[in-house]
Amino acid sequence: MKSFACSVLMLLSFCAVTSASDRPPNVIVFLADDLGYGDLGCYGNPIIETPNLDRFASEGVLLTDCHSAGTVCSPSRAGLLTGRQPYRSGFFYIHSRKTFLRDQEVTLAEILKTKGYETAFWGKWHLSTLEESDHGHPGPGEQGFDYWMGTTLNAFDKLGGPRRPKAFIKNGKPVGKVEQWYCDAIVDDACDWLMNTRNKQQPFFMFVCSHEPHTPIDPPESYRDRYASDRVDQLEKQIRYGRVARPTRNLDEHKQDYYATVSQLDNAFGRLMKSLQTEGLAEETIVVFTSDNGPETPVTFDESRGQWEDPIRDKCFGTPGPLRGMKRYPYEGGHRVPGIVRYPHVIPANSKSDVLFNGTDLLPTVCNLVGAAIPVNRNIDGVNAFPAFLGKDVERRDSPIWFYPHHGDTWFRMPQISLRRDRYTLVAWLPKRSPGVSLDEWFATSDPDRAELYDLSNDLEQSNDIATQHPDLVRSMKAEMTRLWQAMRDEGRAVLAQ
Repeated sequence: MKSFACSVLMLLSFCAVTSASDRPPNVIVFLADDLGYGDLGCYGNPIIETPNLDRFASEGVLLTDCHSAGTVCSPSRAGLLTGRQPYRSGFFYIHSRKTFLRDQEVTLAEILKTKGYETAFWGKWHLSTLEESDHGHPGPGEQGFDYWMGTTLNAFDKLGGPRRPKAFIKNGKPVGKVEQWYCDAIVDDACDWLMNTRNKQQPFFMFVCSHEPHTPIDPPESYRDRYASDRVDQLEKQIRYGRVARPTRNLDEHKQDYYATVSQLDNAFGRLMKSLQTEGLAEETIVVFTSDNGPETPVTFDESRGQWEDPIRDKCFGTPGPLRGMKRYPYEGGHRVPGIVRYPHVIPANSKSDVLFNGTDLLPTVCNLVGAAIPVNRNIDGVNAFPAFLGKDVERRDSPIWFYPHHGDTWFRMPQISLRRDRYTLVAWLPKRSPGVSLDEWFATSDPDRAELYDLSNDLEQSNDIATQHPDLVRSMKAEMTRLWQAMRDEGRAVLAQ
């Protein structure tokens, strides 16, 4: 009955749209970078001003249980575009010469093109190297995007920084230095494409990926000045950082930069929505705003073991709100992120939903909405989760699962896996790595060992381990976790061996 009811809701929703238009809805996905669950005003941040996103949330649904597909950037983006848990695609860590989105992966853009959509991408790609032409790695153009303007990585200082980025490539050709901040450059180009370039006889898919608020952080002074006050200094002392240690040195001089960058991002998003409205397309477009993972942290001795530094991370004042963990962590703060969706006349305005939506759900959800076929010749982990936008239950074959980034400075300081079943989350570690065993060998031959269980309905901070109180549930969840871990890990290792 539940499945039938959800199907009826979906049918009614789709009919409401097609009655006003003879074509399926346009789709816009706006992906922030390292934006924390608690960084927006509509998610309870007491400091950062985000009027455009707050207004956007009042026009649609604010998801309180939205998750990125991964706990760090490249895996999250791979999962978002493919509907597959990123380990399956070989994304155990971020993009490299060996790790990139293969041709055999089928992206949402490629699927939507088969339904007559015009597709476009802007911003941080981080799924392959865009600058090189002879490496054979597919870029946005080979992964289904008709038009694109992007960068391989973030706007690091050697690439011009966020103030004057010089690493943009448009449709395969270098752009040169851009005399704009990163988020303004991509939004201005996106607005121009929306108003002047696209084929207005076709529905469209826009995928817009900001650099902000990832490091390096360098906002305009006009935004920074908003946060120069004693009130801000006092409020910051109340902000929580996922119970992850921060440096003992004083970083107060940097907090204004972070807050300003989020406000700058909010303004850029607002300008894109204004262009959509000006074009008369707001009511026939579903817009999704979210983040690729939890917020970044400054480097501490615990992370670097005193062997390296990354001073630009001193400006990281993002917060996961009440959640435990930050970027990279399988705890909730590493992958529970802002999620706001607007679809006028279909999704009720000013609504909230506490139903879980995962990054891997985007592809099957959009496919179902526009009547496109979901690939059947591969493992798709996401499901049609449109009911979550309506506050309705979502049926899943498998529990959502998140993995740590397999890297030298992460494995020893955090759990490796988390799995969600209803209100419970199981967090697990692999066995201790023995001396002389390589990180890759340990990773490839280890299964979940020690585990903790949390009831998120009354313990969002994941501070009360109840594993000993529910041995049968732990046993069942751990068995499912091990099955999924082995299958996803081994599929990904086979991809990298090609």
